[in-house]
Amino acid sequence: GALVDGSRRYNGTVDAYRTIAREEGVRGLWRGMMPNIARNAIINCSELVTYDLIKETLLRAQLMTDNLPCHFVAAFGAGFCATVVASPVDVVKTRYMNAGPGQYRNALSCLLALLVQDGLTGLYKGFTPSFLRLGSWNVVMFVAYEQQRAAVLA
Repeated sequence: GALVDGSRRYNGTVDAYRTIAREEGVRGLWRGMMPNIARNAIINCSELVTYDLIKETLLRAQLMTDNLPCHFVAAFGAGFCATVVASPVDVVKTRYMNAGPGQYRNALSCLLALLVQDGLTGLYKGFTPSFLRLGSWNVVMFVAYEQQRAAVLA
């Protein structure tokens, strides 16, 4: 990451590890771990559940057949739902992990500071790029999964 003045904070990955361990201790290397785990769990659960729900609804309502366009629509919808659910966690995680030492006591204090400063809309900063990333990821993942599944079952 670059600093406000444009200079680089670290000269590579190894330098980042050394600097963080020296300045913040070994514990500093694990800062933001719990919010990161929460974020990943929320995204994975919401992607899998909403993909299945959307696909099942499309098939049951006979709006689509079980083919590539159906998988694409369900995957893109799952990416949108995952972004809506995970964006607040993602914003807090990123802000917390990028904070200077001692700026926040924990992720909850980071969340409260963000709400005071930016309100509820602050929890959705960067929504569009996040959605484009998660939406495209879901399309690639679920379409590839369905194609491989079909090939194995054929």
